[in-house]
Amino acid sequence: MYDVIIVGGGPAGLTAGIYCGRAGLSALLLEGGAYGGQMTLSSEIENYPAFPKGISGDELSGLMRGQAERFGVELRREKAKTIDIETKTVTTRKGEYAAKNLVLAMGASPRPLGAPGEGEYRGAGVSYCAVCDGGFFKGRAVAVIGGGDTAVHDCEYLSRICEKVYLIHRRDRLRGGDGALQRVSRPNVELVWNANVTEFVGENGSLTGLRLDSGRLLPVSGAFVAVGSVPNTAAVEGQLELKGGYIPTGENMETAVPGVYAVGDIRVKSLRQIVTAAADGAIAASAILA
Repeated sequence: MYDVIIVGGGPAGLTAGIYCGRAGLSALLLEGGAYGGQMTLSSEIENYPAFPKGISGDELSGLMRGQAERFGVELRREKAKTIDIETKTVTTRKGEYAAKNLVLAMGASPRPLGAPGEGEYRGAGVSYCAVCDGGFFKGRAVAVIGGGDTAVHDCEYLSRICEKVYLIHRRDRLRGGDGALQRVSRPNVELVWNANVTEFVGENGSLTGLRLDSGRLLPVSGAFVAVGSVPNTAAVEGQLELKGGYIPTGENMETAVPGVYAVGDIRVKSLRQIVTAAADGAIAASAILA
C-alpha cells in the first residue's frame, strides 16, 4: 500500500508528487496520456515564473517529471479505469493499487468547437486559453468564439494587446447581459452576432482566418475557443459531490471524503493556469503531511 496515489500527471499531479516524494512518502503517480497534460500543447509558455525567455510545454513537463523521479515518485503510464473513493483504490488495465491518500489530478479538457481545421491549427493559431497564449498575438487581429463569462474575459484581455478582436457568438446577446456587453464595448472590438464558425482556414501550417456560416471570412491569425471545458471526473461521479462537473474542495484541497484531495483544473476554481495547478499540488501534499 502506498502513502499516496496521484491520478493524473499534469502540473498539479507532478507538483504533488514532488512534495510528497521529497517528504519521504511512498507516492505512485498514474498518467494515461502525456506527462504534463495540456501543458504539452503549448509551444511556448511565457508566464511561468523563472523562465523570462519562455519555455515550451514539453520542456517544462520534462523538468517537472525529472524532479518527481529524483525524489522517488513512482511514475506509471497507466490510465485509471476505476477509482474507488471509499477504499482509495485505483484500477488500471495492468493492476490494482491502494493507498492511504488519494490526490485526484485528472484535469479538464477544453470543449472543442468541432469545425473543420480546428484540430489542424491547434497550437498554430487555435488556442483555448487567452491568458496563456494571447501574448503571441500582440498587435494582430484575433477572434474569440463564445458568449459566456470566459469569452467576455478573453475578449477584454485581448483587446488590451491586440489590434483587432472579433467576438463571435451564435446568439444576439451575451450570457452576462448588459454588464458583459459594456465590458467588451471597445473601439477595437467587433461583435459578430448570430454567427457560427464553419471552418478554420490556414496557410503554410498557420491559421489565417475563420469562415462563418454567412460566408464571411474573418482575417485573423489567432482564434480563441471559449465554449467551455469538460472536467475529467467520470471515474468519481456518484462518489464525490460535483458542481458543474467539477470537484469542490476546501482551502487545503480536501474533498468531503477524508484522505481524498482534488487539485488543478478538475476542481472548482476561478483561474486555471499552470502556476495555480502547481500551487494546488503543493497545498494538497502539505495537507497530507500535516
